[in-house]
Amino acid sequence: TFQTLGVMLAGAILGARKGFLSVLLLLALVAAGLPLLSGGRGGLGVFVGPSVGYLIGWLLGVVVIGWCTARLLPRYRVLPALAATALGGIVAVYLVGVPVFAAITGTPIDVAVLGSLVFLPGDLVKVVVTVLVAKGVHRAWPGLIAPQPWPWQRTAAVDTAA
Repeated sequence: TFQTLGVMLAGAILGARKGFLSVLLLLALVAAGLPLLSGGRGGLGVFVGPSVGYLIGWLLGVVVIGWCTARLLPRYRVLPALAATALGGIVAVYLVGVPVFAAITGTPIDVAVLGSLVFLPGDLVKVVVTVLVAKGVHRAWPGLIAPQPWPWQRTAAVDTAA
């Protein structure tokens, strides 16, 4: 599905905070019954089904992507952006989704991990699409996400101001 593409784009374009809030709003609308998930699913039932871990993982994934993206700006180089988007959009989402899926369905974790690998090629394509779209957006609209230093790049002036 293209659901994870939306999550990746939210983090890469809106940043951690606004991206998190946008995905949270989507999940609230789903909980209210809007058929916004794949197959036209919506309602509280999806939050007790085997895919609930992935829905929760979206929240972690969007924050990871947004946090990393803010540190890649203003340049937003493609290779680091690919790594950041894969870290949030695949690793973080799978890190929550696969174990919850395994627990709810009673599937052994190794089988669940192997079963999730079928989605990896499509998710990698979504990572590339996200980075290419986000690069264009950040070039056209600089300052959409305020650039942030990595923790090891903080200067004494930044530390004393905080």
